[in-house]
Amino acid sequence: MPEFDGPWNKPTPPAAGPPTAPNRRIPLGLAIWAGILATAIAAVTFLTWNFPTAVPKAESPSVWYLFGLLALVTSGLVGLRRVNLATALRNLAAWTAIFAAIFVGYTFRGELAAAGAKLVSAINPEHAAVGAKGEVVIGRGAGDGFYVTGTVNDKPARFLVDTGASDIVLSQDDAARAGLTPTSAQYSRSSETANGVGFGAPIMLKSLTVGTIRLTDVPVQINKAPMSASLLGMEFLKRLPSFEVKGDQLILHGR
Repeated sequence: MPEFDGPWNKPTPPAAGPPTAPNRRIPLGLAIWAGILATAIAAVTFLTWNFPTAVPKAESPSVWYLFGLLALVTSGLVGLRRVNLATALRNLAAWTAIFAAIFVGYTFRGELAAAGAKLVSAINPEHAAVGAKGEVVIGRGAGDGFYVTGTVNDKPARFLVDTGASDIVLSQDDAARAGLTPTSAQYSRSSETANGVGFGAPIMLKSLTVGTIRLTDVPVQINKAPMSASLLGMEFLKRLPSFEVKGDQLILHGR
């Protein structure tokens, strides 16, 4: 007689036990993101302890701004589920280095700007570099003079800063470039020069700019004789709060 499966042949279901606890592991991406922020905090703490007078305090708004920027940029890591450990460590180190570079650059921005201005003036002395506090830095050029390229009525002009000259004197080339062409009758002002008596045409400029220093309604004279460069005399310098010579640099402090 054949055997048939019946209810008595079905396997007995396992006995009910206590419920299994859910997996409470922290998502991998969240852990990496938190690690980046924690490392950044550690780096700021280290810099604060070692450079207490240069690095902003932890409660400084600039520090919180940088932390917020770092958290926003790296927040995409939160969604990661699988990642190669070596890649994760490499990314962590890269983001930490980027944040440290931004933080240090922001903290020492004044010193970096001053170093940059010194480098620029050394490479191109006639360029009006801008220093850490907005001052204009001019390097010593050919013939031991301070030459700088500025603008006259927004047109380029090459100047020699001359403390021995009383006026601002434009060469005919610089004046013509700015659209200033006086007639012969306008060369009415005489002055003593090293080459004898010279004549100039008095005129009022709309603007004169050297680096970040911009003056308006400036009285100048256009020289009748040829000049290799225009002159910035005391008429220009006395309009500044101060100026000084440090080594091979002329530093002009604007308002």
